Amino acid sequence: MQAEIVAAGLTGVAGLAIGLAAGLAVRLTERAQRVPASARSPWDQGAGLPPGVATVLSVLRSSAVVVDGEDRVLRASPAARAFGIVSEDRLVVDELLAMARLVRRDGEIRETEVQLGGARGRARREGRWFAVRVAPLGTHGLVLVLAEDLTELRRVEAIRRDFVANVSHELKTPVGALALLAETVEGAADDPEAVRRFSGRMQHESVRLTNLVQDLMTLSRVQGEEPLPDTRPVALDDVVAEALDRSQIKAASKNIDLASGGAAGLKVRGDEELLVTALRNLVDNAVAYSPENTRVVVSTRAAESDEGGPHVEVNVTDQGIGIPAADLRRVFERFYRVDPARSRQTGGTGLGLAIVKHVATKHHGEVTVWSEEGHGSTFTLRLPLLTTGTAESRTNP
Repeated sequence: MQAEIVAAGLTGVAGLAIGLAAGLAVRLTERAQRVPASARSPWDQGAGLPPGVATVLSVLRSSAVVVDGEDRVLRASPAARAFGIVSEDRLVVDELLAMARLVRRDGEIRETEVQLGGARGRARREGRWFAVRVAPLGTHGLVLVLAEDLTELRRVEAIRRDFVANVSHELKTPVGALALLAETVEGAADDPEAVRRFSGRMQHESVRLTNLVQDLMTLSRVQGEEPLPDTRPVALDDVVAEALDRSQIKAASKNIDLASGGAAGLKVRGDEELLVTALRNLVDNAVAYSPENTRVVVSTRAAESDEGGPHVEVNVTDQGIGIPAADLRRVFERFYRVDPARSRQTGGTGLGLAIVKHVATKHHGEVTVWSEEGHGSTFTLRLPLLTTGTAESRTNP
């Protein structure tokens, strides 16, 4: 009898334990269901996906979102949340949510392009662009949203369109002038003085056209991502001397004195011809925007940098008209001119500073500018220093 009482007691205790465990399991389940979606791992939400779908979604490069029949997000890639397509357990882009509902209703795949984070109209280039594809997933009202980031592609396309338009415009001017001058020369065949005058103009336009084509070829060579094919130690003394020599005629026509100074014996690794072209463009730019009877100075020095290590700085300083503050951040853009009239008078192509920027980048360096209206400008070309050598002072006689 006593054994039966003990057994009954044990049975009761066991039943109580089972009941408590079941109640605790129910409580934990309810609590887990109340945990907000943002507190759970994005790829752990929603277990009701067809077999293998989660694995496929995890390796996609596109931003991927799976929405259930009640428009709740079951799964969302980190990129989808980072770009603001998904917030917690909701698809927050109204256009995509409307597409998901239509796809759920008729089962047809839909595609579109959307812009996120930017205003329409004049600010349309801001924000990010996505190519979106929305398709049904299974038979339980699930919808898959895939968004491919097109922002970089759109940016490259815009640059290409602008570049083609600018090149077409710049080529049209000298070509049209040459055609007109040729007709004029033909009509003035009996006037030797007029023929000489117009032939001189034709030579000027042909030089301008040649310079433009040459600059386009140089820009095409240096603006790609591939490294320079052949690099070797280059003495900056030789680069400075050659650049000043090539700019001497332009400077002499305005009685501008070209001088050099600073540390001698500095070397960098790179393409000597490209470095000469870049420095000559800086000197030509300084001459073009300086008044007569002034001075342009090229100076070199070795410097230390906490981030980039030892480097060399080549400074080109003029006493010119300076650059307005609003134009400083754009002077290295292709075909951008602070003073278009002056640039065309001097035969500038609008590509010189853009070439300097790309040459500096190709040599793992940079180019910067300081300027103040009425007080001249200083362009600084920074390049990694190959060897320190002996820093001797170098000045023009």
